[in-house]
Amino acid sequence: MNIAIIPARGGSKRIPDKNIKLFSGKPIISYSIEAAKISGLFEKIIVSTDSQEIAHIAKEYGAEVPFIRPKKLSDDFTPTAPVLLHALKWMVENDTPPNYVCCIYTTAPFVQPDYIKKGLELMIRKRASSVFSVTTFPFSIFRALNISKAGCLKMFWPEHELVRSNDLPEAYHDAGQFYWLDSKKFLKTKKIFTGDALPVILPRCLVQDIDTPEDWETSEAMYEVAKKRGLL
Repeated sequence: MNIAIIPARGGSKRIPDKNIKLFSGKPIISYSIEAAKISGLFEKIIVSTDSQEIAHIAKEYGAEVPFIRPKKLSDDFTPTAPVLLHALKWMVENDTPPNYVCCIYTTAPFVQPDYIKKGLELMIRKRASSVFSVTTFPFSIFRALNISKAGCLKMFWPEHELVRSNDLPEAYHDAGQFYWLDSKKFLKTKKIFTGDALPVILPRCLVQDIDTPEDWETSEAMYEVAKKRGLL
């Protein structure tokens, strides 16, 4: 049994009602729910929220909200792992314990069912504890600069000053779309980023972090371009 867990707390400050705000005409949470449904991988798609309004919209789009997340797990500082653990423990106590759990973020309108499927296939084939979406940095991190207290530019890695960018190692960052977890291992380790974590590499044109109103505008523009190019 596989379940999807979509964390969606209320009370966003930088973008009010962020998790249900309309994105290209639909509540942004709907994209994550629909991708999970289209993948055909999940017996249950659960939204973990502390908001009745979010719960109502999530149900309209076909997700389940079998519990309301406690306030202690709904503040600005709660990381993802405790939220997933709470949902998973609820499943263990009240329903059929899943074999695999996929956390799909709410503000991930670019998330695609095919990449979610690749994640599960990779997890099963490699028997990994976790698999998550990543993408490449648009420039080499080994060229990164620091500004000293005196206001001067300094390289973090001055040993690479004369190395061509093409000769530097590729670096990746979390794409912020989904995480597959082996539920038994996760209940023991309580870690998403495990020592044997494996990547599903996404193209940069399908990745945009959404934390500010400017991010939101950029993401909507990218989404429309991606649709025209047939990428969505």
